[in-house]
Amino acid sequence: MTLTAAAPSAFAQEPQPVRLLVGYSAGGPVDQGARLLSVALSKELGASVVVENKPGANATMAGGEVARAKPDGLTLWFAASPTLTISPNVMSKMPFDPPRDLTPVAPVLSYYNVLVANNGLPFKTTRELVEYAKRHPGQLSYGSAGVGSSNHLGALLFSKRSGIEMNHIPYKGNAPAMTDVIGGQISMMMDIISTASSYIQGKKVHPIAVTSPQRNAMLPDVPTLAESGIEGLKGFDVGGWYGVYGPKGMSADLTAKLNRAITAALRQPELARRLKELGYDEWLGEPQLLAERAAKERAMWATVTQGIVVD
Repeated sequence: MTLTAAAPSAFAQEPQPVRLLVGYSAGGPVDQGARLLSVALSKELGASVVVENKPGANATMAGGEVARAKPDGLTLWFAASPTLTISPNVMSKMPFDPPRDLTPVAPVLSYYNVLVANNGLPFKTTRELVEYAKRHPGQLSYGSAGVGSSNHLGALLFSKRSGIEMNHIPYKGNAPAMTDVIGGQISMMMDIISTASSYIQGKKVHPIAVTSPQRNAMLPDVPTLAESGIEGLKGFDVGGWYGVYGPKGMSADLTAKLNRAITAALRQPELARRLKELGYDEWLGEPQLLAERAAKERAMWATVTQGIVVD
């Protein structure tokens, strides 16, 4: 499949590059996923797929630019679920309305987080962390990709359900937050398993627990939060996903062709193997599947985010 075949009116004989926007800084997990997909997708489309980082405003800057773009398939958004399911609940001025202003194109991946802590802290397990936090209320801090991000709210949910008090320090992406966990400027953070694993294997941070209901194959020795035996953490299950979106007004034909190209890219053996190694779960399907999951989780997070407002 080539871009010319996908949209004759938009692409000449020499296909134009496709911009794949990412709402976070380079080096973080969303950027990593987008860059892996871009290489495989370029082969399927017969045109370059160029990743552009547009961090800021809970990743809504990238989404807003896509929402304003021409619906010709040349500008797409590699979106992480928080911007579509959490941000609409917490931002006082959401620059676009996801269901109204975007076209779902394809689901890509689902993932879970791992709670990691600075190596110098005197706890190694969830129970030890909770006991320490109760003895030192307000002394522990956790970073996130921003107010209202999934790892902010995941850590907030953890602290509430375990009955502890921690200070939230927001960043413009996971990568700078991880840097400060390693350096000791903050105590801990929840990070996507795919990117946190290299820091764990390099012994730069200590893994406390994963946020999935079962242990992750990439970190088999790291327990789940639910395994801690703490009553409030029973059944703890907080994850996220990535999907590709385009501007509103994209034709059904173009959307379907891009969906098929993305699905084919994700099925390329090298990419499928690499994503599995990184701890991601394959999530393939039609655009409607993406729309339905976003709507369901947007309603779910609305019950958790009450009182949180991002200007």
